[in-house]
Amino acid sequence: MNPFRRAFVCHALVLAGAASLLGACRTPHPPAPADDSAPMHDYLIGPGDSVNIIVWRNPEVSLTVAVRPDGKITTPLVEDLEASGKTSTQLARDIEQALGKFIQQPVVTVIVTNFSGPYSEQIRVIGEAAKPQALPYRLGMSLMDVLIAVGGITDFAAGNKASIIRMREGSQQQLGVRLDDLLKHGDISANVMMRPGDVLLIPESFF
Repeated sequence: MNPFRRAFVCHALVLAGAASLLGACRTPHPPAPADDSAPMHDYLIGPGDSVNIIVWRNPEVSLTVAVRPDGKITTPLVEDLEASGKTSTQLARDIEQALGKFIQQPVVTVIVTNFSGPYSEQIRVIGEAAKPQALPYRLGMSLMDVLIAVGGITDFAAGNKASIIRMREGSQQQLGVRLDDLLKHGDISANVMMRPGDVLLIPESFF
């Protein structure tokens, strides 16, 4: 074979092999859409949140309480009131109704602090993250925000094989994300928007 042709064929084979290897490094799942942000919605109270309950002209029943793991709160005159999954306004109206048995026309304001949110809306990061954990969802939260919160990925992570498990319209989707491209190569196109309840799965690399 002509030496130049032989060199050309070898070069083509090398490129083909590299392309095949690169393809093997990618997740087999369809890519997550970059602009799939959650619709606007009010913050919902969850276990672990603190709620500051202010009852106008009744400081003796105004206080700050933590939402228990079962999603309920207990205050003076009000026992075991469901708080999880409600907005602060909804909870304030429920407290007013409960206090109405003891106080004439109570006016209640609820201020939420120490945000955790309902379990169903938390972002969970599992696998080869530096600090796997559950994070409270924030409107506009991106994949980069999540990675910063968990301290990035480990040296053993197969970043470009990571995926997001997402529930949508009652069905589960598994969407591929490119963490190596985002973190190591600064490819901003790999930064996708997160949705409440997403699970980021970061697998281990085997080579």
